[in-house]
Amino acid sequence: MSLPSNVHVSKHPCLRAKLSRLRSKRTESREVKSLINEIALILGCEALGSALTPVDGPKDETPIGFEYTTTTVRPDALSIVPILRSGLGMVEAIQTILPEPVPVHHLGLYREPSTLEPVEYYNNLPHHVSSSNEPGSHASSLAIIVDPVIATGGTCQAAIQTLKEWGVKKIIVLSVIAAADGVRRAAEEWSEAVEIWVAGVDAELTPNGMLKPGVGDVGDRLFLTIGK
Repeated sequence: MSLPSNVHVSKHPCLRAKLSRLRSKRTESREVKSLINEIALILGCEALGSALTPVDGPKDETPIGFEYTTTTVRPDALSIVPILRSGLGMVEAIQTILPEPVPVHHLGLYREPSTLEPVEYYNNLPHHVSSSNEPGSHASSLAIIVDPVIATGGTCQAAIQTLKEWGVKKIIVLSVIAAADGVRRAAEEWSEAVEIWVAGVDAELTPNGMLKPGVGDVGDRLFLTIGK
């Protein structure tokens, strides 16, 4: 399957096995939550291992009195941006990987049922936290979008546009699974600054925009709202 160079599909065998388990209709909500977290943890390690650079920090001392140089990472102005609702299931995993706590900024986007185009209904990016007049001075250097499913790609594309306008310098998108056409569409949006990491790619979408075979509606499976 031909994909843009800024799309990375994991080949980790454990991750692929977990994705297979996530696909099953017999997998209950508690395990869905665990699988999403575990997949995000593996995927996040791969993506952040490429995006972050270790740098020397201040001196410290071991419990038996030896001095050593600490290690931190760059860029240090990071944030996690979950797409509501299902992106919430990936936040804890990324927080676990990062060496220091980082802000979490939520974006609420849904697909309009008839057009399948994204509609933003919530945005808590901090537009007024900086005293500087420089555009984008308050924005993170690196924003990590977490959203388990990229279907048509419209929601991911809209999130990238919003973060670009906010002033971020680089974006990493972490997704459990994507449709081939949808991830291509998202990858073309600001391609020089966006890297997309996914656990798997499906070739098709159903007429109502669901991945085939896919994993179902992750938000409904996480929050037990199937059949609402």
